Amino acid sequence: MAQPGADQRPMAGICDTHIHFYSSRYPASPDSVLFPPDVTVGDYRAVQQVLGLERVVVVQPTTYGLDNSCQLDAMAQLGPAARGVMVVNAATPSSELERLDRLGVRGARFHMLAGGAVGWDDLEPVAAAIEPLGWHIQLQLNGRELADRFDRISALPVKVVVDHVGRFMPPPAGPAPLIDANFEALCRLVDHGRAWVKISAPYESSVEGPPDYGDVAALARRLVAEFPERMLWATNWPHPGQADPPSETDLSNLLAAWIPAEHRRRILVDNPAGLYGFDR
Repeated sequence: MAQPGADQRPMAGICDTHIHFYSSRYPASPDSVLFPPDVTVGDYRAVQQVLGLERVVVVQPTTYGLDNSCQLDAMAQLGPAARGVMVVNAATPSSELERLDRLGVRGARFHMLAGGAVGWDDLEPVAAAIEPLGWHIQLQLNGRELADRFDRISALPVKVVVDHVGRFMPPPAGPAPLIDANFEALCRLVDHGRAWVKISAPYESSVEGPPDYGDVAALARRLVAEFPERMLWATNWPHPGQADPPSETDLSNLLAAWIPAEHRRRILVDNPAGLYGFDR
């Protein structure tokens, strides 16, 4: 691409569906394992400008546990073009869920890896509590568990958004086949109308690595080709935990390589507009 975001700039309403904010003004959770440097709304607006982005979904990171204040404050600064996915648990009262809904929150995050604040025992109670609000469950897990978790996930009464192309992490012994029962379980969840997938953060699971992340790219391209109506795109800015994070040019090049032009409006604009309520 000639410059970052050049293909997207003429398209109105592009949504980045997964970013985080960090600030030392907010206390980290005692269980946190990740402490990225501070980033501000101004920092992210610069990314939006380069990539031609208009809408954004702010996602509670593991750093702050159940305290969503940092992300909610950033959402308030970003205004009507922002929505949120926050962390709640089975004990969160309905009054708090309703308050979050009024502030633009549209999902409950479950991070089932190190540092996550809410575990599997809360999945069904939270899903039942958020169902009346029309929220979804945002799920990040090791994708190698999807076949075993399929029945439980597919039985939830709400939509499920699976992070980072499924995040199929390599086992300790080394790389494993990516097209296996677990990836097929992800495809079945999507095909049955139970799940959406974020095309994002290949560095979280790729063995091949940058610049192409060829192993994860193969999964992303298959998902986009077969289920464009259920795909979302995200930068995962500011790329927490990455010593050498991708630049805006890198992100733009990956988007162009993974999402054919004929699917870009659907994935970048229409899908997130419906899921996160930007069109109402």
